[in-house]
Amino acid sequence: MKQLFFLFFAVSTFLTSTAQSITTRFEQSKGTQSPPYNEIITWWQQLDQKSGKVKMLTMGPSDSGFPLHLVVVASNGDSNFENIRKNNKRVILINNGIHPGEPDGIDASMLLVRDIVANKIQLPDNIVLAIIPVYNIGGCLNRSANYRVDQNGPEEFGFRGNSQNLDLNRDFIKCDSKEARSFAQIFHLTDPDVFVDNHVSNGADYQHIMTLLTSQHSKLGGIMGEYMNKTLEPGIYASMKEKGYDLVPYVSFGGNTPEAGMTAYFDGPRYSSGYASLWHTFAFVPETHMLKSYDLRVRSTYELMRSFIDLTSKNSSEISKLRKQTKASVKTQTDFPVSWNLDRNKSAEVTFKGFEAERKPSNISGQPRLFYDRTKPYEKKIKYFNYFDARTTIKKPGAYIIPQGWWTVIDLLKINNVQMRRFDKDTTVNVEAYRIDDYKAAPRPYEMHHLNSDVKVSATNRTMKFRKGDYYIPMNQEANRFLMEVLEPQADDSYFAWNYFDGILGQKEGFSGYAFEEIAEQFLRDNPKVKEKLDLRRSTDTAFAKNGSAQLNYIYQNSPYYEPDHLRYPVFRVIQ
Repeated sequence: MKQLFFLFFAVSTFLTSTAQSITTRFEQSKGTQSPPYNEIITWWQQLDQKSGKVKMLTMGPSDSGFPLHLVVVASNGDSNFENIRKNNKRVILINNGIHPGEPDGIDASMLLVRDIVANKIQLPDNIVLAIIPVYNIGGCLNRSANYRVDQNGPEEFGFRGNSQNLDLNRDFIKCDSKEARSFAQIFHLTDPDVFVDNHVSNGADYQHIMTLLTSQHSKLGGIMGEYMNKTLEPGIYASMKEKGYDLVPYVSFGGNTPEAGMTAYFDGPRYSSGYASLWHTFAFVPETHMLKSYDLRVRSTYELMRSFIDLTSKNSSEISKLRKQTKASVKTQTDFPVSWNLDRNKSAEVTFKGFEAERKPSNISGQPRLFYDRTKPYEKKIKYFNYFDARTTIKKPGAYIIPQGWWTVIDLLKINNVQMRRFDKDTTVNVEAYRIDDYKAAPRPYEMHHLNSDVKVSATNRTMKFRKGDYYIPMNQEANRFLMEVLEPQADDSYFAWNYFDGILGQKEGFSGYAFEEIAEQFLRDNPKVKEKLDLRRSTDTAFAKNGSAQLNYIYQNSPYYEPDHLRYPVFRVIQ
């Protein structure tokens, strides 16, 4: 027995000393450098080989041609997420390098896990870390000292865009990148209780090293939103305060001065935290301040991740209970908010540590320019506008039906583990069908799309025949909130907003006026009610009365010759 103890002690001591000998480029450079992509992956592979607590999994593809990796860290070395859930452990998913010019999380995660392996810090038994070492691999490979010109280190870093020059933190719904599709698989595999997406901020100068964006509590909603606002977020602030870090929400003054108050970031589902909220996960986006030294930024990210671990561990039972309750209740929830307005009548209060902002003549243009005077620091209480009201709330249908021809959207639902079935024969169903009455199309492209907004629809009930192979999506599942926010065209980040249904916006059939005249004349004789409507329109609209082409088109659009699919939204709501 004594021999076994000494053998275990010797092996443990060897592994600990070996782990301690694994340094990082960040440490070797005294906090001025971050490693290139190949070095990052090699480093994690070596740590995997040296420690039973670490398992590096190869996941789905990225646009760069390299696969994403997922590093699973557990005190017992278990990387099977079915077992992890059965053993009632809380999962913290950490995403790094979505913007590789902001590599703080890349280095902080390496330091954190190395210290766990070396027993310098203890990973609680009820916590499992799932870490994406580098998410935007293409951007990480595109390395330079010249990007992010106003950021204080490291010496070299990656580029914001991925291999398609996409901003991956706008891609979680539209999924134009392979990274986003692989991330959805990782997200649903891990089903994280807490999600952390490490960033670096741009913008104003201030004293804070770390700012924090959280799942916006109004939009997270219900018992989870209340718990985020009253327990988790204050708990993180208190934990970091004990370590000497004064957190502040992600700094956004909405174009105003600090005295006018800070505005909460609108984390729609296109962003990582907004996407996580659709799946009932507490999400955080740390944003270190770009003008602080790289060493300070990485150390603060390290400490913040430790705070996430400690707080999640201490609140493990409550976090688990709230998520289970929310997942159950969303299956029977009837009304879903899908768009939001900031409520400026309600606010919280935060302590902001800034520098006086002044104006002086520019040495370049001679015009007044903004600068922050660091010899004039200040600390003041300011308003924080962090409440949103639902602008549009929609009652869920019994189910959605999507014709199989819209396979791009169906594929996006599949990667998000949406439950659906296909009709095994042609089927007639009573449905509510939308018509797109109006919308605004953005004049300029945004992340490979022209966003549609301010969508107005009208609905009619009709009996429709669907084909064998069309998709039936029941609305009694954990994905209900996701489905409402991607399939309802009025939602801020719906698939309609992202152009996936633009095919219906263009009329495919038409008529030649000279040939349609006689047909239209006969149609009016056979349909006096349409003629009555035409006469009424002519009597009330002078311009219309003088426009023969417009009148002919009016008749066409009120006739059976007009194509039914023009402006008819091709996702149908099954009437409950």
